[in-house]
Amino acid sequence: MKSQFRQNKLTGEWVIFAPSRRRRPMDFVRDVCLVDLPEYDPDCPFCPGNEDKLSGIVCEMPDKTGETWSSRAVYNKFPALTQEGDVSRNQDGIYLQGNGFGSHLVIVESPKHNIQMCGMARKELLVVIESYHKCYTMLAHDPRVMLIMLFKNHGRTAGASLFHPHSQVVASSLVPKFIRDREKEVQRYFDEMGRCVMCDVLDFETRDQKRMLFDNQSFVVFIPYAAEVPFELWVVPKRHMADFKDINQAEKIDMAESLEWVMKVFQDKLHCPDYNFAVNSCTRYKSEEPQLHWFLRILPRLTTRAGFEIGSGMCINPSLPEIDAEFLRS
Repeated sequence: MKSQFRQNKLTGEWVIFAPSRRRRPMDFVRDVCLVDLPEYDPDCPFCPGNEDKLSGIVCEMPDKTGETWSSRAVYNKFPALTQEGDVSRNQDGIYLQGNGFGSHLVIVESPKHNIQMCGMARKELLVVIESYHKCYTMLAHDPRVMLIMLFKNHGRTAGASLFHPHSQVVASSLVPKFIRDREKEVQRYFDEMGRCVMCDVLDFETRDQKRMLFDNQSFVVFIPYAAEVPFELWVVPKRHMADFKDINQAEKIDMAESLEWVMKVFQDKLHCPDYNFAVNSCTRYKSEEPQLHWFLRILPRLTTRAGFEIGSGMCINPSLPEIDAEFLRS
């Protein structure tokens, strides 16, 4: 069965139904120590030499020798969205539904099966960022794509289903209500203040320093004032830009340095926790709007959402951002 969008009439939120993802391999069902993993796994579809297990290769970043690849993008074998059908919406009784049109790629971050981001050198992280940018730019050429989401799930509690280091990118023909609401909120701020809210946040956090953790020429890393979970981090470009696609080469290098710092502090201070991250970039037709500012949001999985949070939609964070920042800086 192909993917499908369905709308919740009570909330206006859309849900993706992707029956093919029920067949995903779940490597994390068994407990395996990450330090004992081999560099090559004959059963892993992302390891070099196992290309027959892939649905197809989209693009590759060559290694320094030019003889093999250092990072590659492949079609997700169990996609949330596919390029079947059109982008129309249809009535189903009182409900609204539509084809699950879009694309779902996997970015294999390294040929090595047993390396993770927390163990990557800056030059290896730069290659990953180059792959992100290449895939994002390629998918943005399709006029039917309204939203591109780059994200990474690391660890069992973060939803990862394979050990091999990888990220994902989903291009959707539909924009979730959550994203539209966020766009409306920053638009409201711009209409009231005449300024980008993220630029104002950056200015305040840089002067206040209580939650600031790292900065270089192009990026800052800090814990947000209203962090939803302990040690939530934002990696934000200093240059105002709405679209991740507009990042330049110098900024890619600085982003790799920022990510290297984050992964090192996760390793040293938090013992390599499970985490999710996502690039929050603008939706289609918004790249020139002055109120939007893209950023990378990183959420360690150190707590579990419980009844109140699920029922109310409000997060409970047991740890103050200022104390978390002091701990990571120490």
